[in-house]
Amino acid sequence: MELKSLRDQIDGIDAELIRLLEDRMKLTEQVADYKIKAGKAVYDPAREKEKIERASAMVRHPENQEAIGAILNQIMAVSRTRQYERIPLRENEKFGFRQIPACRRKGKVVYQGTMGAYGHQAVLGYFGKDADCYPVSSFENVMKDVRSGKADFGVLPAENTSTGIINDVYDLTDRYDICISGQYVVKVEHVLLGLPGSDLSMIRTIYSHPQGLMQCSDFLSCLPAVKKVTMLNTAVSAMHVQEGGDPTQAAIASPLAGQYYGLDILQKGISNNSNNSTKFIIIQKDREFTPDADGISIKFELAHTSGTLYRILGFIIFNHLNMSMIESRPVQGEKWRYRFYIDLDGNLDQPAVRDALLGIAQEAEEFHILGNYRKAQ
Repeated sequence: MELKSLRDQIDGIDAELIRLLEDRMKLTEQVADYKIKAGKAVYDPAREKEKIERASAMVRHPENQEAIGAILNQIMAVSRTRQYERIPLRENEKFGFRQIPACRRKGKVVYQGTMGAYGHQAVLGYFGKDADCYPVSSFENVMKDVRSGKADFGVLPAENTSTGIINDVYDLTDRYDICISGQYVVKVEHVLLGLPGSDLSMIRTIYSHPQGLMQCSDFLSCLPAVKKVTMLNTAVSAMHVQEGGDPTQAAIASPLAGQYYGLDILQKGISNNSNNSTKFIIIQKDREFTPDADGISIKFELAHTSGTLYRILGFIIFNHLNMSMIESRPVQGEKWRYRFYIDLDGNLDQPAVRDALLGIAQEAEEFHILGNYRKAQ
């Protein structure tokens, strides 16, 4: 009976809190309308800091200060979200993006590697077997050709199920202004390739991309006497073995690379993870999205202070959006400063997406939408 009495008292206080919070939200909307008319920013950190300090001074018991401060921070975060919802967005304004009809994109495509590489495989899978494509030697050259207009589209690896994100590609998005317009997933089927007539017992050197060697480390650990040599990519490794004509050399690459370079499969199923896959992104110069786009990639920086990431993630939570990926990368040349990358579900035409991105854009530093695209299935 004592517990029931305590709970009844809490319920009574909660009812009063709810009434007061609704009154507060109504006032919040009026504040938003005033700020919109006056051209004032929604987020006023100095005002919020002052308010927290004033509230802390009102707390009667010091042990409650931190808890009440956290609750007030949450109330103010919800208040800002409501204010952002009331900011009108012009009909044709979609964060600098233009909506185009959903269609299969066509044009010249550039990828990193050579024929038979997984990047080439992604090109053929996304754009079709008759794709007008050509290879370059580096990820950066893919970015350069797309930015210069030499190529209409670029294909780059973004993430692997075994080894995570491709750091070099993410870092390049900070140097080149590109738009992600699609995704394609390639199942990574590593095999050991050798010259016709060769077999596993003859192999003394194995070539592959560093990730190819890493993803087949269990298989390679059974060959301690075999030298492992890193190459630019897996297909280049296959080409090197073919051109070398040495039956003691082998390459870890795809079956497609073996077909292109006339090599035999000496060993199948050598990946550590049988479900190993790589997600490729399709990039272009123009900032466009389609009505069926259901994935959004953003990046931003934050002030190196307590609670900044928590505050930004609140916009995603309050708008009921699904966050499928979050990563951080150090900002080059700045000590202990990081740039965050987030993938969300949604379309730029959706009000909840618009409200969340508007809030993040207002309160983060160096905010940028990398693209709104159809996710890989």
